[in-house]
Amino acid sequence: MHAFRSHTCADLTKADVGQTVRLSGWVNRIRDHGGVLFIDLRDHYGVTQLLCDPDSPVFSEVEKVRSEWCIRIDGEVKARDESLVNPKLPTGEIEVFIRDLDVLGAAEELPLIVFGDQEYPEETRLRYRFLDLRRESMQRNMTLRSDVVASIRKRMWDSGFREYQTPIITASSPEGARDFLVPSRLHPGKFYALPQAPQQFKQLIMVSGFDKYFQIAPCFRDEDPRADRSPTDFYQLDMEMSFVSQQDVFDTVQPVVRGIFEEFGGGRKVDAEWPQISYRDAALWYGTDKPDLRNPIKMQVVSEHFRDSGFAIFAKLLEQDGTEIRAIPAPTGGSRKFCDRMNAFAQKEGLPGMGYIFWREGDDGMEAAGPLAKNIGPERTEAIRQQLGLGVGDAAFFLGGKPAKFEAVAGRARVVIGNELGLTDQDRFAFAWIVDFPMYEKDEETGKVDFSHNPFSMPQGGMEALNGDPLDVLGYQYDLACNGYELISGAIRNHKPEIMFKAFELAGYGEDEVRKRFGGMVNAFRFGAPPHGGCAAGIDRIVMLLADTANIREVIMFPMNQRAEDLMMNAPSEATSDQLMELGLRVLPKED
Repeated sequence: MHAFRSHTCADLTKADVGQTVRLSGWVNRIRDHGGVLFIDLRDHYGVTQLLCDPDSPVFSEVEKVRSEWCIRIDGEVKARDESLVNPKLPTGEIEVFIRDLDVLGAAEELPLIVFGDQEYPEETRLRYRFLDLRRESMQRNMTLRSDVVASIRKRMWDSGFREYQTPIITASSPEGARDFLVPSRLHPGKFYALPQAPQQFKQLIMVSGFDKYFQIAPCFRDEDPRADRSPTDFYQLDMEMSFVSQQDVFDTVQPVVRGIFEEFGGGRKVDAEWPQISYRDAALWYGTDKPDLRNPIKMQVVSEHFRDSGFAIFAKLLEQDGTEIRAIPAPTGGSRKFCDRMNAFAQKEGLPGMGYIFWREGDDGMEAAGPLAKNIGPERTEAIRQQLGLGVGDAAFFLGGKPAKFEAVAGRARVVIGNELGLTDQDRFAFAWIVDFPMYEKDEETGKVDFSHNPFSMPQGGMEALNGDPLDVLGYQYDLACNGYELISGAIRNHKPEIMFKAFELAGYGEDEVRKRFGGMVNAFRFGAPPHGGCAAGIDRIVMLLADTANIREVIMFPMNQRAEDLMMNAPSEATSDQLMELGLRVLPKED
């Protein structure tokens, strides 16, 4: 017999009754039924119920066993009484009578209980992650992640892509976040960087003639943590293709991503139609460039109904340049209680409040109610209702000013309204390509123009577009949104040096600086670079959606905490004086 097991804890069935078997695993749960001990033994594959009574030669030893001890047992497979069969377990028809026991690893008092669904502080879970990972939900999440990655690889190979690896130690590159710098011992005073993405390398792979590339790539960004973002490193499906248009990339990626969600989505509906929505329209309709299309609410501009109206706040706002009034329709939200609740939400978000109108049955038919309705009168109110397509029992909420100031709050309000009114279809994955991103943005305080997205994107219209107002330039840039999250970001690349120099010049980077920072890529583009484009899909975020969790740390095996600390491995840690000396570095003391 094998030294540790003849079967896993998911293998045994009624067909094995009478056999002598050997199992190894962890003690999941112990139950004492009047001198008869029942132990649920757990391994990665499943659970088997063990039985021990005073007739067993090792009964006294089994009595000492505690939760999470790692043990090996030999025993005889017995059939359970029909009344005691557990149909939820593959092994639910049998149990194993313990004849011999070997403790492979005893456990001290547990800082968290593995069995069950008890909640523990995240700090405890991450400090003892090796215990947390034993829990059923975490085993399920990590298995899901592994299976998703394996399926992605197969689908990419089946689509004609090959996997190539790019360097982990490279040069610093402006990708929109801070780099993790690595000091060079051989070149004192100089630094490598961990790649924020394999961006330049994958473009160089295209220049090198490898038509289709992909990689499950680790990426490193020194970012502030969020529930849906790791503060240090993450994995992405990175891909690039030569001789393609934007639509070619969409047509290639869509069946891969849709197939993953159909395979691992647990039966939830996966939308077949993926609309293409401009960045400008997404901001207007949804208040975000990663809209949740499961929610049918679409915001609209209603400025004309409030211009020169009796509602002085909005009327005066509209006298200023660049201002507008937007409405958030709320079908079935037509009660004062719900409207007051949403007004309180806006105040928590830092706004004075949200105006509202709701429609109800009156003595003479439908009537509009709420402070706004009284101020603007029945004609304007009726025009708003007709524009929004609302009726009795519905409501609308209003925000005004410069869109940049209220757009994000409006987007969050749309999400809350959709959820609270039951309008959002929770059992569905809804995708949308967000396209036509602006290439540049202006800092309102400094007036400086900089890239708003990927700096290596081809501007729509090429060089000619760059000769006008930079803020009017759109890029061949695109994101894929799903259920309110950005899953993919990509672009058709700028492969012509003269256009690249001009694009960077508008953002304040001179030709010399571009050559210095991106010399390898600029040099390569001088020697017959093909048109190319691609994208990157966030593996962690995809698995997070499939696992139906809102916290990305639930699908990362060893994540950092909210302060970018690894409590289990005690990182980051101080360097020794010898290490600093070897690197020619000195740590400045903290200022009080």
